[in-house]
Amino acid sequence: MVGLIVAIPGAAGAATAAPAAPRSAAPTTAAAPDIPVANVKAHLSQLQSIATANGGNRAHGRPGYRASLDYIKGKLDAAGFTTTVQQFTTSGTTGYNLIADWPGGDPNQILMTGAHLDSVSAGPGINDNGSGSAAVLENALAVARAAAKPAKHLRFGWWGAEELGMRGSQYYVSKLAATERAKFSGYLNFDMVGSPNPGYFVYDDDRTIEGVFKDYYASVNIPTEIETEGDGRSDHAPFKNAGIAVGGLFSGADYTKTAAQAQKWGGTAGQPFDRCYHRSCDTSSNINDTALDRNSDAIAHAVWTLGVGSTTPPGGGTVFENTDDVQIPDAGAAVTSSVTVSGRTGNAPAALQVGVDIKHTYRGDLAIDLVGPSGRAYRLKNSSGSDSAANVITTYTVDASAETANGTWQLRVQDLGPQDTGYIDSWKLTF
Repeated sequence: MVGLIVAIPGAAGAATAAPAAPRSAAPTTAAAPDIPVANVKAHLSQLQSIATANGGNRAHGRPGYRASLDYIKGKLDAAGFTTTVQQFTTSGTTGYNLIADWPGGDPNQILMTGAHLDSVSAGPGINDNGSGSAAVLENALAVARAAAKPAKHLRFGWWGAEELGMRGSQYYVSKLAATERAKFSGYLNFDMVGSPNPGYFVYDDDRTIEGVFKDYYASVNIPTEIETEGDGRSDHAPFKNAGIAVGGLFSGADYTKTAAQAQKWGGTAGQPFDRCYHRSCDTSSNINDTALDRNSDAIAHAVWTLGVGSTTPPGGGTVFENTDDVQIPDAGAAVTSSVTVSGRTGNAPAALQVGVDIKHTYRGDLAIDLVGPSGRAYRLKNSSGSDSAANVITTYTVDASAETANGTWQLRVQDLGPQDTGYIDSWKLTF
């Protein structure tokens, strides 16, 4: 049931691989859920109410901070997490970290996702960093809703006293024995992901983690830039300094958005990404819902890609796969690899899973489409001159419900830049 077509300029025909039967679902990377932005905003509303009731802030050593921690802890306890409140002292005042572990997963491979929970004393800190805290919370709750059985052990953290110099995360890392540090496969940090005049910045600390985020944004046609404004200034720094791979997202603080950035992201050039950074006006009205939604979904994509790992597709789905290599000509014509689907009834699903494994030395050169039996193309990834990482190894979700399931599907790949080369290693459709 699997065929291969390679498009070669000037060629009269196409080579076809030997037919193979579709196989029943083998373990594959589960698709990340959509994170409802309304749920994230509901958490922000609670954090705003807590700040309002506690002197207008949620700062270290203030009652608003502990009330914020108790709110998040209550949600996690109810969802089935094992939570731990870690106590430390800085600036003569007691501070708190909240750690939440989801049961299961390889205990020798820990993927941790975190955000600082404290605000500055000047305001409620709804973007900085209620936004990251709420997005991480809703992702943790999404793990619980999915009853996830992750490949890696999933851990989530909310840090105290970041605004005083990352004191909470420094304390946490300092208390990890060397054997425990060695178990971390990565730490993902989210500090300000809903800025009102947003940019889309990706940490470039670890190539693999960076690539996962860039792949996600490429799949939804959003260009990204490397994060530099907060480099080393948030809670990923203690983990990185301890030799743990780190990555994350950032939507901008008090740096000014350039004309070029406004052209590609929208918003207002010549204004800060967040004009209320560290000010009293950092309230629940200081949030861009679109940025918050996109970044929350990107977090889910990373957690599922890097941590949830291999699970059987729900409903006993069938996988149609082509494992024949197809060379991608450098700065040349598009090539295609085909999969023939049969034995299905009706249309393809609205959440068709397209697993792609492309080896390439500069994946930013690549534009990738899924082509349905009708001939309609579904863009999976745009080319990007700023994405210098290697390889495209990810799973895309496509609404293919307008397509008849049975027929020939194609993965179409074109290299639009010079000097770098690669090939389609394999790809698959999961119905």
